[in-house]
Amino acid sequence: MSVGKNIRTYFNGSWHDQDVPIMRAADHGSWLGTTVFDGARYFDGLMPDIKAHCARTNRSAEALMIKPTVSTDDMVEIVKEGLASYAKDQAVYIRPMYWAIHGMPSAIVPSQEETGFAVCLEEIPMAPPEQSATLTRTRFRRPVLEDAVVNAKAGCLYPNNARMLAEARSRGFSNALVADAMGNVAETATANAFMVKDGEVFTPVPNGTFLAGITRARHIANLKADGVTVHETVLTFEDFHDADEVFLSGNMMKVTPITAFDDTSYQIGPVTRRVREMYWDWAASDRS
Repeated sequence: MSVGKNIRTYFNGSWHDQDVPIMRAADHGSWLGTTVFDGARYFDGLMPDIKAHCARTNRSAEALMIKPTVSTDDMVEIVKEGLASYAKDQAVYIRPMYWAIHGMPSAIVPSQEETGFAVCLEEIPMAPPEQSATLTRTRFRRPVLEDAVVNAKAGCLYPNNARMLAEARSRGFSNALVADAMGNVAETATANAFMVKDGEVFTPVPNGTFLAGITRARHIANLKADGVTVHETVLTFEDFHDADEVFLSGNMMKVTPITAFDDTSYQIGPVTRRVREMYWDWAASDRS
């Protein structure tokens, strides 16, 4: 159980004001890793793109051969009900999740008969605008669809991310810029990556090796609406070394400026600041 966290759990049809046990030892998700989740945010009384995050939870379940049992709209209402106990000035991480309970006769393939479902709400502060990160390379790569369920936000993918992070932090960096199977940049260990060159924005093209995030799509839409040229394209590590600015996009913190990639340093530039400003302005207008 987490200590010192303001956590609420939706499980078996009701909300609980604590971090409650939700899995049994024989659940398929416990011993074979058939778990999926999503991560949305509540801050300033806002829930940006909450419907999109709940919808992706169901798509992730289907990709992992888990039967989704809660409609997107019902999931949104469950989340809203749980958030009613938090104040507007509290920042909350929203995690809807599914896991398989039984296996088919082979045990390996999850059964469609019963599915576990829960929502975890955990108070986690948003990062201040000036908080930045640094990047290095890692020997670990993003898998392809033929190797892993990269079309799902699945728990079984995260040990690979964890060893990327551990390697980066052992070298004194906070995150890793990660290659796809071809050796081009895919994303970081925790978030999608963007770079800025001569006022234009570049981000790796979705190629089936990483989730092209909901927040990533929102930044692209906001930038284009603001008249900025955005390229989704193949990018190398050399491209990132040559960039004027680099920033990350993820559900947890939305925008994270990058100040170094190995021995290359960056300033937190005007495009990165503008991306953050536009996201918060858009979030205040979102009615999803």
